[in-house]
Formats: sequence, C-alpha cells, structure tokens
Amino acid sequence: MTSRKSVLVLGGSSDIGRAAARAFARAGYDVGLAGRDVAALEPDAADLRARYNIEVGLHKFDVLDTASFEGFVAGLPALPDVVVSIVGLLGVQESAQSDLAHATAIMRSNYEGPALILGLFAEKFLSRGSGTLVGVSSVAGDRGRASNYVYGSAKAGFSAFLSGLRARASRGGVHVVTVKPGFVRTRMTEGMKLIGPLTVEAPVVGDAILRAVENKTDIVYVSAKWRLVMLIIKTLPEAVFKKLKF
Repeated sequence: MTSRKSVLVLGGSSDIGRAAARAFARAGYDVGLAGRDVAALEPDAADLRARYNIEVGLHKFDVLDTASFEGFVAGLPALPDVVVSIVGLLGVQESAQSDLAHATAIMRSNYEGPALILGLFAEKFLSRGSGTLVGVSSVAGDRGRASNYVYGSAKAGFSAFLSGLRARASRGGVHVVTVKPGFVRTRMTEGMKLIGPLTVEAPVVGDAILRAVENKTDIVYVSAKWRLVMLIIKTLPEAVFKKLKF
C-alpha cells in the first residue's frame, strides 16, 4: 500500500463512475473500482495506472446481493478514505407500474443496496474516526413526478438516508455527501430527450464529486440551475403540480 489517499468507486463501469475515478486519480488518489463484471473494469484500470501512476484495485460488487456486503467490505485489502456509490437503475416507469419485479429492481438498486452498503462503510469509518461517503442521488427524488415516480421515490429515500447518516456521522469525524446530478449524457440516458441547458457531461459530475469531498460540501446540485428549478417545483401547490405533464 502507498501513503496516498484512496477512493472506492461502487459502480465503477458506469459513465459517471469512470469520470469520478479519473477525477480522483488526477488528484493523486489510489482507486478501487467495483462492479458486477470485473473484466469490464480492466481497461479503465490499466488506463488509470498508465496515466496517473497510481494503484488501482478491482473488486466484484453486486448492489442487489446485499447478503454479500459484509464479506465484500471485509475482503478489501484496506479500508479506503472515500467511498462513492454511483450504482443505480433508471428503469422504465411504464413497465414498473405493472411489473413488480422491475419496480423492485429499481427500488433496490437505487435505495436499498446503496443505503445498506454506505451504512456498513459508515460503521467502519466511525470506528476509525475519519472518512467520506458519497451517495449519488437525483433531483428526481426532490418531488415525485408522474413520469418517473418509482425511480424518484427510491432516490428520495436514498437522499433522506444520506441526510440522517450525515447528521449522525458528522459527530464522529465522518463526512457524508449527497450529489444530485440532474440530466447527464450517459449510456443510461441514451435516447432520452434531455434539456440542453440543464444537461451536463459525465466528467463534470466526476469533478463535482471530487470538489465536494475535498471541500466537505454536504449537498451538491451539479448544475446550479437545478437547485432553482427544484426549489420552484417543490413549492408548487399540489393542485397545480398534479396537472403538470412531466
């Protein structure tokens, strides 16, 4: 092991996960990439090692396999300084309305799994007395909309979990960050109609995550425009809000 700080990225093969890994690597962190398909992480690991002369570890992680979480944490070569959870599943709202298995996968991928694994790392960090946990949530969790309330409700739960964990962990030297990216051009949003002025690229999110960790920011709207947009949306009366078609 080196004397450098280290970050573990859960969901390391996602576009935002890859961007976050690069941002931390540029800043001199050793990087751990975790995902379901370890082989798919190899090219990114090799690139990070070559570009930044850091150590990169690969770890198998399935956010739906909650029974494996304790073994996953115990099996890490060392407890990282930072853990970033970028796992999630957008899913299809229309399918989730009648397909309980699909709705379950969305809810577990965006709330249950991420919350449980970060909660487990929180206990380890609190015992050590230091560390930072980052949960990538969503502006969709700020208020349930007709077009994506299954996904949005899971993200709302995750944001609430992070808020409570932040309040508790702050008393023990552990920082918890909530990141709300808004629209991001990624493989997950490919084919969706995104609003240009409210859309960012994955590297912008990666850089925002790094800044939040280093500046000890609590809640980050990656685009400042989203903070204003969601403030307006949250203050709309329910009678008005339920008539909106979005």
